[in-house]
Amino acid sequence: MIKLGAKDLRTVAPSEKDLKKIKKNPIYIIVDNVLDTYNVGGIFRLADAVSAQKVFLCGETETPPHTRIKKASINTTEWVAWEYLPSAKSAIDYLRSTIDDIQIVAIEQSSKSVPYNKIDYQFPLALVVGHESTGVSKEVLKMVDHIAEIPMWGVNKSLNVIVSLGIVLYEVMKQK
Repeated sequence: MIKLGAKDLRTVAPSEKDLKKIKKNPIYIIVDNVLDTYNVGGIFRLADAVSAQKVFLCGETETPPHTRIKKASINTTEWVAWEYLPSAKSAIDYLRSTIDDIQIVAIEQSSKSVPYNKIDYQFPLALVVGHESTGVSKEVLKMVDHIAEIPMWGVNKSLNVIVSLGIVLYEVMKQK
């Protein structure tokens, strides 16, 4: 296993030429009112790790440039495509109007949720994550194709938003 230090992690932004060589996966991440800037930065790192097409920062979610987002993202905000939209609903409306047959999955605990690893994920795909305390808005949950839930066996009732997104993103990549 390669051991990386802090300097190794803080990579310089790739050139436009290098970026054009990277095949983007048709994955879109919709961030619904996530308030913690370190979570937002971590979402950029995950988007880069799976070569996602774009991140939509929605509602009260902070946007780059922001020092804590930049630090947590280890500069991935410099090359991961992102856009701010006023709500997760507007992001879903936009994606449905511009991308044929996009599958939209919220990562949330709900009476309508199914285990995350029982969903047949299809590209193009949008994953929705929500506010650290209140989750994905009820309005958005009514709009999605599936609600994915990660089982919890201990005392704690939920996982951090970037942990949950990471688990589901890597399940998606495993299936694809």
